[in-house]
Amino acid sequence: MTKPTNDAIDELCSQWKTECPELDTSAMQVVGRILHLGNRFEADANRTLKKYDLKYTDFDIIATLRRSGKPYRLTPTELCRSVILTSGAMTTALDRLERKGLIARIQDTADKRVHLACLTADGVTLAETVAVDRFNLAHSELSSLTAEEKQQLGALLKKL
Repeated sequence: MTKPTNDAIDELCSQWKTECPELDTSAMQVVGRILHLGNRFEADANRTLKKYDLKYTDFDIIATLRRSGKPYRLTPTELCRSVILTSGAMTTALDRLERKGLIARIQDTADKRVHLACLTADGVTLAETVAVDRFNLAHSELSSLTAEEKQQLGALLKKL
């Protein structure tokens, strides 16, 4: 395996070592790269989602509904467990998705006070189409890693 070239995090840590030799920069080697990659991956995801006229949270909601299984219905509270949004932001996102015809709100037959978010046929189709693009993008972004390295990195990140 070839040694990777220095990156901005290496430079940052080298400068700190020169200026403050007592400073332990080892954690920044990991945290700095995770932050950098997170920003890059989010920007890539947003570019992919833009062609579908979706925001990241919009896709997160329709993907959560789709992977919940038929009949693709969840309460806003159930959605909030998977999608990190405040209840107000969830309501705004559900309103937006309803206007686009991707979800419908239906009354829960067991509790008339509860309205469920339900994927429409268009929502199911879009969720599946976009999921393929998102998974392909993720594979592309990790193409420099072997299958074993991806597994190891996944395990280490889960441990963190």
